[in-house]
Amino acid sequence: QVQLTESGGELVQVGGSLGLSCATSGVTFTRPAMAWFRQAPGKEREFVAVVALTTTYTDYADSVKGRFTISRDNAKRTVYLQMNSLKSEDTGVYYCALGWGGATANGYDFWGQGTQVTVSS
Repeated sequence: QVQLTESGGELVQVGGSLGLSCATSGVTFTRPAMAWFRQAPGKEREFVAVVALTTTYTDYADSVKGRFTISRDNAKRTVYLQMNSLKSEDTGVYYCALGWGGATANGYDFWGQGTQVTVSS
């Protein structure tokens, strides 16, 4: 059984940095990609970044390019999201997901419970 557990969300000021982690357990190698999505209050869940689990491929939403970096440590079975130059619009619940890849939520079978990121001015 696959389990994803996010951590690292907290309150941070505009312009600050924050790192999120997503620890995995179970049969994760059956899927080729992991991603981060986020959901702000009253809005739909949106794609943030994706990383392939066996290649160097990564991709980002335009809104976070140049500010966020997704990475993985296969030995630790953990995926990370480093967020710099945070803006108030980055506020939301951040979810990690395991699946087939792409920028839509329906490409992912397994989801974590989410971690809250609040960017305050």
